[in-house]
Amino acid sequence: MKLENVMLEKSDHIATITLNRPDAFNSFNFDLGNDLVTALEACTDDSDVKVVVITGSGRAFCAGGDLVLFQKSSDISNTLRQVIKILNTGIMVMRRMSQPIIASINGAVGAAGMSIAAACDLRICASSVNFKQAYTSVGLVPDGAWTLLIPLLIGLGKASELALLDPVFDAYKALEMGFVNQVVEDSVLKKVTYDTASRLVKGPSLAFTVVKENLNNAMLGFLERQLELERRGMTMIGKTADAREGISAFLDKRKPVFRGE
Repeated sequence: MKLENVMLEKSDHIATITLNRPDAFNSFNFDLGNDLVTALEACTDDSDVKVVVITGSGRAFCAGGDLVLFQKSSDISNTLRQVIKILNTGIMVMRRMSQPIIASINGAVGAAGMSIAAACDLRICASSVNFKQAYTSVGLVPDGAWTLLIPLLIGLGKASELALLDPVFDAYKALEMGFVNQVVEDSVLKKVTYDTASRLVKGPSLAFTVVKENLNNAMLGFLERQLELERRGMTMIGKTADAREGISAFLDKRKPVFRGE
């Protein structure tokens, strides 16, 4: 299996998927998305894999969508539609796979990176990490089941605050809100992650499968519908002048001027 934008390694019944576009802060584009889905499906089909760990290379876990890709596109709306299709496939595979997934959050998280982390079953976070919702600040809207998973984790009121005001928040705030399960010093993130994964490997894997399925049925019955609603919304927003202005302003390192158009 040849993967260029993620790394897939397996040891002691633990599969590790590392997002690997470090120069672009592991931002989500077609290539990374396709490789991520391929790696996830390989883990799903591997009976030797009992736990999956997702992490990032370099200074980020995943900073979100690749805004350079969108800026260069002659049709931002269609490019968003196609990229989100891949992201949505990945989110569905993550939730449907029987194995528990641990997000080992090693660096900056934004936008689709939050969605990927939220789709995991557990989130262990390095203390230096900062988070940002990031969509609305560039005139876009959340995707990847953000509007379903984040409110389930932190509550509707706090999710609304993140979506509308888009603050930067640190690892300890993420823990306080309930977005992450544990915050550890950067130097021990890998050890704590694999200690937790090893504990799950030794646990009742069939029971974990049923637990995950039941949690999905109880809490995520609208997942497919929400993913499609978000995709439609992003496709519509991608046609606006505000979206193009927001993306350009971010890449130009200036404050955007939104006109509601």
